[in-house]
Amino acid sequence: MNQLRIHAHPILSSLPDASVEFTFNGQPLKARPGEMIASALFASGIPVFGHHHKDGGAQGIFCANGQCSQCTVLADGRPVKSCMVPVETGMQVVSCEGHPPLPEDNQVLPLGRPAEVTTPVLILGGGPAGLCAAIELGRVGIEVLVIDDKPELGGKLTLQTHGFFGSVADCYAGTRGIDIGHRLAAEVEALPTVTVWTQACAVGLFFDGKVGVATPTGYRLVTAEALLVAMGAREKALSFPGCDLPGIYGAGAFQTLVNRDLVYASKKLFILGGGNVGLIGAYHALQAGIDVVGLVEALPECGGYKVHADKIKRLGVPIWTSHTVAKADGADRLERVTIAQIDETFSPIPGTEQTFEADTLLIAVGLAPVDEILKKARQYGLKVSAAGDSEEVAEASAAIFSGRIAGRKLAREMGVAVSIPSDWEPLAAVLRSRPGETVEWQKPDETAKVYPNIRCVQEIPCNPCSASCPEQLIEMDTIMGLPYYKGGCLGCGKCVTVCPGLAINLVCEDYDTRGELALVVLPFEFDDDKIPLNGVVETTDFDGETVGQGKVVAVRERADQDRRRLLMVEVPFEERLEVAGFRIRGPSQTVDTVEPAADEDPIICRCERVKQSEIVREIRAGVRDINQLKALARPSMGGCGGKTCTELVKRIFRQEGVALDGVTEGTDRPLVAEIALGTFVSEDSENG
Repeated sequence: MNQLRIHAHPILSSLPDASVEFTFNGQPLKARPGEMIASALFASGIPVFGHHHKDGGAQGIFCANGQCSQCTVLADGRPVKSCMVPVETGMQVVSCEGHPPLPEDNQVLPLGRPAEVTTPVLILGGGPAGLCAAIELGRVGIEVLVIDDKPELGGKLTLQTHGFFGSVADCYAGTRGIDIGHRLAAEVEALPTVTVWTQACAVGLFFDGKVGVATPTGYRLVTAEALLVAMGAREKALSFPGCDLPGIYGAGAFQTLVNRDLVYASKKLFILGGGNVGLIGAYHALQAGIDVVGLVEALPECGGYKVHADKIKRLGVPIWTSHTVAKADGADRLERVTIAQIDETFSPIPGTEQTFEADTLLIAVGLAPVDEILKKARQYGLKVSAAGDSEEVAEASAAIFSGRIAGRKLAREMGVAVSIPSDWEPLAAVLRSRPGETVEWQKPDETAKVYPNIRCVQEIPCNPCSASCPEQLIEMDTIMGLPYYKGGCLGCGKCVTVCPGLAINLVCEDYDTRGELALVVLPFEFDDDKIPLNGVVETTDFDGETVGQGKVVAVRERADQDRRRLLMVEVPFEERLEVAGFRIRGPSQTVDTVEPAADEDPIICRCERVKQSEIVREIRAGVRDINQLKALARPSMGGCGGKTCTELVKRIFRQEGVALDGVTEGTDRPLVAEIALGTFVSEDSENG
């Protein structure tokens, strides 16, 4: 079986070889130690895990984060989410084809009361917000219990190979997300008053204020004086013909496979959504050696940071704004993506279709907070607060800072005198804010031997360039201001090395005494095969348009550059200010568009395979209650409990002209996550 594993990455260290033997549908395979079943299957070239009993629809992954149930398999006879369960030696994994028979189990389990735990503070979520809150509380001696459903702390930080934006002093700006995650986890684990439970899932909050937690050693009921919900966000879905094909899944799932598990998850990738998640996902794919065919964004401009869009355009990735995915085609998995331009009502314009070959389509159309337990706590009148994406979806730098603030506020409420600087709340608001004004790029007005060419033209919260300059030659009025170079550059390249947006390069005018050539120093974060040393490259400008040709003459690679290389590219002197990068991929080629299939009715509920027409029929019949709709058409009745399809259902109500304030919301009840019945009666539960 083909092993699709990444063995060399420009940023990430290698992982152990696959040595854990298991089987899938009787076929012997190998996984890396501790690897999740889903990742091991992908690495073995198996993206289809089974077929749905209702209509035979192929099943794969969608979130790879435990929030949906697309990846369900039977592992040693137990139905499990394959993205959340590690492979064990000798494990027998089989597809959930139809209704597979479960093994006989005659074991008599004791029925008793679960173990109960009390703690002053319970933090749900071990991502950036939860960890930073725990650090603030632990530093002042308050006992804290942090629980997280992953084996490793850090949340989405464990997937982020890029440098962070924001404030150097307040949220580690300029440092790679993976390194921030390790730093925060180490700090938490060193605090004696902070206890951490990993692979522990909060499955519900009950009317008596107790939180049910499923742990590897049994079920617990946790009572806390104060509860902080920092459970992050889940990916939103989008419906279009073919949206349920394996190979179509969330950008976060892709980052999990590629950046956490080093699995070569795709050959030809397409992306739907031009926010930061989609733009960063494209960059991460290129770093892993995966071709990015293109990206579409429904709005006239990408909603993510301009520097993120610019850097992938410079590398050769086309971005189509005011476009969407019209449909996806494939037999048992994705093979082609058809895009189309849209009008002011977001409807595809006939005749504008383009079709591309792709085996993977990432859905990056936004995130929704994981807040079911938060809402219940507020409903019950408990002492609860939120931080990070559970409070408001924003960048990870904002989550870091909101966790710090939440931790100190909790400490105050518990009687500990701690200060909260007056500028923290305003800074938190800035870090959560959308990009500000974009100005026209001004060419440097310089005649010096060497100087920085700064292409940061959009107001975003970021200051590593000004903080890094040893001569303080780059100034900013505020953290949202644009950097301004004052002159006097020494040519050290630190601003080029630290800029999270790769938006700064150095221009060396004294390279050629004849005045015919100049040297441009460019940041580069790819493997050797993308660096044609002493070879000619196609140089690109600010917007990814061709400038001309350049020649890579040297590479500077030092430990203090944090895995970023500085490439010395020789260019014609008159092009020195225009060159911002060079292409690493050729133009994307279209293929013939497949005629529309007879059934263009997209799947809305992946778990129950409920189509859009089934929901429309009930709405037109007068249904205005999500609970009633569940009973009649079965959306949200599957394993994910509506986490994936609820937003799509609400969108259909709006499309049918029904205002959401006239629709009764569905009822969230424990359990908010699937849990095996045997978990409630583990060996070390307290029996009554």
